[in-house]
Amino acid sequence: MDVITIGESMVLFTPKTSGLMRYAGDYSSKVAGAESNVAIGLARLGHQAGWISRLGEDEFGTRIHSFIRGEGVDVSQVHFDDSASTGLYFKEKITPDELRVTYYRKHSAASLMTPADLKEAYISQAAYLHVTGITPALSEGCYETVLEAMEMARRNRVTIVFDPNLRRKLWEDSHARKVLRSLASKADVVLPGWEEAQFIFGESSPEKLASAFYEEGASHVVMKLGKEGAYVYSEQSKGFVEGFPVNNVLDPVGAGDGFAAGCISGMIDGLDWKACARRGNGVGAMATLVEGDVEGLPDKGRLRDFMNQRDKDDVDR
Repeated sequence: MDVITIGESMVLFTPKTSGLMRYAGDYSSKVAGAESNVAIGLARLGHQAGWISRLGEDEFGTRIHSFIRGEGVDVSQVHFDDSASTGLYFKEKITPDELRVTYYRKHSAASLMTPADLKEAYISQAAYLHVTGITPALSEGCYETVLEAMEMARRNRVTIVFDPNLRRKLWEDSHARKVLRSLASKADVVLPGWEEAQFIFGESSPEKLASAFYEEGASHVVMKLGKEGAYVYSEQSKGFVEGFPVNNVLDPVGAGDGFAAGCISGMIDGLDWKACARRGNGVGAMATLVEGDVEGLPDKGRLRDFMNQRDKDDVDR
C-alpha cells in the first residue's frame, strides 16, 4: 500500500438550481469526503490507496462503499455500523460567487470511530499515512483514533502527512487551533492552506508561516496558495511554485484534496519538493473544472497533457 487515510465520507446533495436551498425542488447526489477524495485521486494517478472509516448500515453507506471500492481504493478496513447513520451534506450554490456547505453528520457512524477500528499491521505496510484536521473534529473518539494511527505510523516508520483542512463549523476556534497545531507538530509533512496557517499561527507571510510549522516539528511544509500556486519549505528546498490559473471555475470544493493527492503522488514517485507541489497545483486546478469533489480528478495521462498544455500556453504568451 502506498497511502492509507482515515476519515468520514458522506453523500453530497446539490440543488439543480441556484439560489437559496429552501426553493430547490430537485437535487443531484454524489459521494464526497476529504480523505476518500485524496485516496481516489491517488488511485487514479496509479497508486495503491486504502481508506479506513465507518459507514452506517444503510443504503447511503452501501453506495459510498461501492463507489470508493469501484474507484480502486482498498476498503477492507471500513466497518458498517447498524447503530448510526451515514453522514450527509448539502452544497448550496446561492450565486455564481457564493457557495454554502451545510453538514448533517453529528452522531454519524464515522463520528463513532475509536482506536479499536485500527489494525497496526495494516498501517505498518504503507509508505504514507494521510490524516486531516476534519476527523478529530467529529468526536473525542475520532481524535483519539487519529492520534493512535499517527503513533502506529511513527512506530513503523511510516511517513505521516497532515492536512489541517480546517472546518470551523465543526468545532470552536480555540479548540481547533490547539488540536491542529498539536497534530501538525507530530507530522513529517504538513499541507496547510495559507488561511489555515494564518488561523493557527496568526497573520503573516507564507514564508514565515511555513517556517513556523517547520520549527514546530514538520520536516517538510507545502503550503497551498490557491490560484497563486504553493510555497515549499524544507531543509532541501524553499520557494514559490507557480499555479495553473483556471478561467472558468465550476466547483472549487475538493481542489485542496486534489492538491494533496497530486503532491503525495509526487512524493511516492520520488520527485523533488517543488515538483511535488507543481503536480499538486495541476491536480487541484483540474479538480475545479468539473462539478463534484472527485469527478475532475485526473489520471496521469490527462494530468500530463493538462500541465504540458499550460506550459505551452505560458510560453506562447
